[in-house]
Amino acid sequence: MNDLKTRQSVKRFSIDRIGVGAGKLDDYVATEEPLEIRLAYTSPTDGERVEQSISITMRTPGNDRELAIGFLFSEGIVTRKRDVFSVAPCGPPSPNGLINVVRVELSDDVDVDLNRLERHFYTSSSCGVCGKSSLEAVAVQGHYDLHDLDLTINAQQLGHIPGALAKKQAVFKQTGGLHACGLFDASGNVIEIREDVGRHNAFDKLVGQALQADEIPLDQYGVIVSGRASFELMQKAMMAGLPLLAAVGAPSSLAIELAEEFGMTLVGFLKENKLNIYTRADRIK
Repeated sequence: MNDLKTRQSVKRFSIDRIGVGAGKLDDYVATEEPLEIRLAYTSPTDGERVEQSISITMRTPGNDRELAIGFLFSEGIVTRKRDVFSVAPCGPPSPNGLINVVRVELSDDVDVDLNRLERHFYTSSSCGVCGKSSLEAVAVQGHYDLHDLDLTINAQQLGHIPGALAKKQAVFKQTGGLHACGLFDASGNVIEIREDVGRHNAFDKLVGQALQADEIPLDQYGVIVSGRASFELMQKAMMAGLPLLAAVGAPSSLAIELAEEFGMTLVGFLKENKLNIYTRADRIK
C-alpha cells in the first residue's frame, strides 16, 4: 500500500477470526467517507457568482474530482469539458487527514438548472414513479442517438473482459469490498477502470475522467459493471454515449426497457463461457 491513492482507499482493522486460520489478525477494508460537492456558478437571475452545496455522497476516497464532474454530467448540469472551469478540494482536512469537500467552479456561460437535482426521481426503487415516466424523462435529457452506432465486439473477446477487469482492481484485491466499472474497446481491451463502494460512484468517476479528457461521447467503447445492471447505470451510460453495457450480474426490467428504447446493447450474467444478450444482439458477433 505504498501508493497514496491506495492508502486513502483502504483501512486496516484488527479482527478475531474463528474457524480456519483462527486468531487475531489484520484485515483490510474499503474506506467509506462522505464527499460533499459544492457548485460555484453564475446566477441566472442577477448575474452574481454564487456557491451552493448540491450533494453529499458516501464514496471511497480517490478520484474525487472525476466523481464530482461525472455526477454533474450524469445529472445534466454540465455537458462538455469547457463547462467546468476548475475542480479542487476545499476546507480543512478531517481528523483522518482526508478532505471531504470538493468545489466545482463552472464557466460563466453555463446555464445552471438546479431543478434537475430536485427532480432526481430515480434515487430509490420505492419512489413511486412509473417506468414510462422515467424513460420519457431520460429521453428529454439524453444527449446522443445510439441506435445507428456500429460498434461490434466478438463474443469470445467480451467473455474475457470480466477477468481483465478483475486483474486491474487493485483495491478490490485487498478488500473484496468494491464495485468497479471499466471502459473497453471493440477488441476487448479494458482501457480504464474506476472502483468505489458505490457502483454509481464508480461509473461517475469513469465518466468524469472521460469528460476531463474531452472524450465524450464514448460511442466507440463499451462499459462493464461488476454487479447488476440497474436503470440508473443504463441512464448514465446513455448520457455518455455508450452503446453497450455488459454486467457481471443481472439486469433489472427497467434497465432492459431503457436499452430497448434508446438502441443500446445490454449484456447480463457475463462470464468467460456464456452471456445473456437482452437487447441489440447484432453488436455481438
